[in-house]
Amino acid sequence: MGILGWIVLGLIAGAIAKAIMPGRDPGGIIITMLLGIVGAIIGGFVGRAIFGTDINTFFDLSTWLLAILGSLIVLGIYRMVTGNRGNRARA
Repeated sequence: MGILGWIVLGLIAGAIAKAIMPGRDPGGIIITMLLGIVGAIIGGFVGRAIFGTDINTFFDLSTWLLAILGSLIVLGIYRMVTGNRGNRARA
């Protein structure tokens, strides 16, 4: 799967991760989409390394699950690192 496919997959996986983990994030939707792309790529590499799965097909369930899982992990790490900064700025 090419880089354009990973970007599209990451955008969708980021939106799904945001729906699973709702809440305010510092940076808004742009940062969430970028985190989704990074999470999809990381999830794909980790899945290939650990499980040996073939992640070269866009419409494969394992590709989507790994991308969403990677996006959830990256979003969770981002929230832990940034803390509650987004809510303090709005208060």
